[in-house]
Amino acid sequence: MKVLLSYILLFISCSIVHAQQNDSIYRAYKKDSVQAKRAVKKAIYGNARKATIMSACFPGLGQIYNRKYWKAPVIYVALGGIGYWGITNQVKYKYYSNNLRAANDDDANTINETLYSSDQLITQKKYYQKYRDISIMLGALVYLVNIIDANVDAHLRTFDVSDDLSLQLNPYSNLDYNNKLQAGLSLKLKFK
Repeated sequence: MKVLLSYILLFISCSIVHAQQNDSIYRAYKKDSVQAKRAVKKAIYGNARKATIMSACFPGLGQIYNRKYWKAPVIYVALGGIGYWGITNQVKYKYYSNNLRAANDDDANTINETLYSSDQLITQKKYYQKYRDISIMLGALVYLVNIIDANVDAHLRTFDVSDDLSLQLNPYSNLDYNNKLQAGLSLKLKFK
């Protein structure tokens, strides 16, 4: 009986000492794992935030930061082309607007330089105003897509694209309990 009692006391004392040692190791591990998770989160989301801010301040800079150098000239060409189109439409709009004003005022010093009537000048003015406004909206859209692209590209930098992922499309057939054939396609996603 004394031997059994001594083994029980020895077991309890060892487990208490072992638990105290594990508790301090656990706290250190937990602290390290929390810091590691924060570091990983900062590495992923900090880069995305930085790329987004850079791209919002200067279009294309977020793409350069993400090392997608080929996207920056595409953004510059798109913004430049839309800007040129908008400026051209604004110049034409002002030209027809000034000629419309000159045609309808009673001042003899201002004359209509075009061969258009007032109704035709109004049509031309509205036409160029419409396309000027469309170019402004397209410019804003390209700017917004630039910011979104920088953010998404920075988030997907850590995305796993390895050979361990596979997607298979296979034919499917099955007989049900009434001996009726069921046929179709099955899509399988495998993580190895």
